[in-house]
Amino acid sequence: EAYLWELKEMGPDGLIIADPAVFQLAKDICPEIERHISTQANNTNYGTYRFWWELGAKRVVSARELSLEEIREIRERIPQKMEIESFIHGAMCISYSGRCLLSNYFTGRDANQGASPPPCRWKYAVMEETRPGEYMPVYENERGTFIFNSKDLCMIGHIPEMIDAGIDSFKIEGRMKTALYVATVARTYRIAIDDYLKEPELYKANMPWYLDQISNCTYRQFTTGFYFGKPGEKSQIYDNNTYVKEYTYLGIVEEEKDGMYCIQQRNKFSVGESIEIMKPDGRNEKVTVKRIVNEEGAEQESAPHPKQVLYVELEGGAAEKYDILRREET
Repeated sequence: EAYLWELKEMGPDGLIIADPAVFQLAKDICPEIERHISTQANNTNYGTYRFWWELGAKRVVSARELSLEEIREIRERIPQKMEIESFIHGAMCISYSGRCLLSNYFTGRDANQGASPPPCRWKYAVMEETRPGEYMPVYENERGTFIFNSKDLCMIGHIPEMIDAGIDSFKIEGRMKTALYVATVARTYRIAIDDYLKEPELYKANMPWYLDQISNCTYRQFTTGFYFGKPGEKSQIYDNNTYVKEYTYLGIVEEEKDGMYCIQQRNKFSVGESIEIMKPDGRNEKVTVKRIVNEEGAEQESAPHPKQVLYVELEGGAAEKYDILRREET
């Protein structure tokens, strides 16, 4: 209750809730804030949507296990003012609708509060008892033993189908991700959606650019999840759990002062390096780091300490507040 009173003062646009008791508390304490139902509430049919609508929910996040056909049927059978939100990009949880208990069981860290290690990316070996008390590992098969390791969801090429199914809001999974990842993916989908609504042919023509931008942030490999039917074995990655990483996040521009840009540094970079300014409108400007100065005014040749507040001078382009600085990895 105390937390909901705090949120009432902050005034967020909406609350994503899975627990019915918390839902009722929110309705009593801050009825002016929209209540959205989390995917963890197992929202798999139109009866569930109607149930939450009658209790006062504005939006329901569909379970990841639903196909576009099933979402289309839900849309046809619920009030038009009720909103459907569905995942469009990000990690696919191997557990049912994100209700993972493996993390808590193995490590004591709660996956559903954003603290997962996560166990679905671990390498597993089944142990077979050959004699009493003696075990040997039995590997799944020649593909490897990353048996829970799903590819990432990517629906950038299927925005028309998502809109046609009647989805009101596209959900980008960003838990435990960097600001660079969230900014890159959200920017790309925003531009792609706007292009499609403006002119479908423009959306098709710009597809190579969308795919290139999506590949600029960390990712595994991509799948369309359950949207076009039940995923097969090709939607899993059995031989490794590593990310593909093409860019490193350096920091977000907080302000400009006397030609120097203030950032809170996130990864190491040095004077003379070629980096990029990533802008919200889709532009990426290549610049060179000319100077690095710390808060005390001392010059630095490099920025090795995470979260150090620095002022950087860039040559070859101009940055603005909230632009992201990143470096391409070769």
